[in-house]
Amino acid sequence: MDRILYTAMSGAKQSMDQQAVVSHNLSNVSTSGFRAQLHAMRAVPVQGDGLPTRVSVAASTPGSDFSAGPITRTGRGLDVAMEGGAWLAVQAPDGTEAYTRRGDLEVDGDGLVTVLGRPVIGEGGPIIVPLGSSVSVGADGTLSAIGEGEGPEALVDVGRLKLVTPEQTLQRGDDGLFRLPPNAEGEVAALQADENARVASGALEGSNVSAVEAMVAMIDVGRRYEMQMKVISTADENAQRANNLLSLQG
Repeated sequence: MDRILYTAMSGAKQSMDQQAVVSHNLSNVSTSGFRAQLHAMRAVPVQGDGLPTRVSVAASTPGSDFSAGPITRTGRGLDVAMEGGAWLAVQAPDGTEAYTRRGDLEVDGDGLVTVLGRPVIGEGGPIIVPLGSSVSVGADGTLSAIGEGEGPEALVDVGRLKLVTPEQTLQRGDDGLFRLPPNAEGEVAALQADENARVASGALEGSNVSAVEAMVAMIDVGRRYEMQMKVISTADENAQRANNLLSLQG
């Protein structure tokens, strides 16, 4: 089989993978704090005997787009938008510490402060507030609560969000949370809290995905896939014509 089929097939496969990344980004265009996933392709020479001009395609996800998303005022007391390069620390399903820019906090039936069901980490672990209390968040991440039926003089601090400002690039996990890259021993360290990090209360940071750019990329990748499939079809037609020319007529 002509190696052009392998070349076109590898390109079509990577185009499908890229389409999956673009679709994932587009589906999260309205997700608070979402960071767009990047996708890149590079040419790799085909190993083995044959023409040196034959190359295949290798795809990679070099990381995420960490540019800030738009800030929207919500007026909700438990909504916070991280300012600058700050990230919110949460507890991952495996019990480790991870980070997110999503700030739509919730209080569950046990008084545990969560984001999408994941406990929010404070200075001493997950934050728990009194049930039925009214909770507000200060600029430094301090949570204050007023008991039901009590006046402003009963306002008390019940915890402080752990905010971090990483100095190195974070990596996205399969659960959508971000972490530091593993060290030489394969361990993932937790970041120290940044006392200078600030949040904007009553606001949320939106996704940094542009719906228009994502749609254009989806159309572009779709056309590239069609072109590669046409190359495969053309190679097959050429092979059939060559067989006809070489066949013996009885």
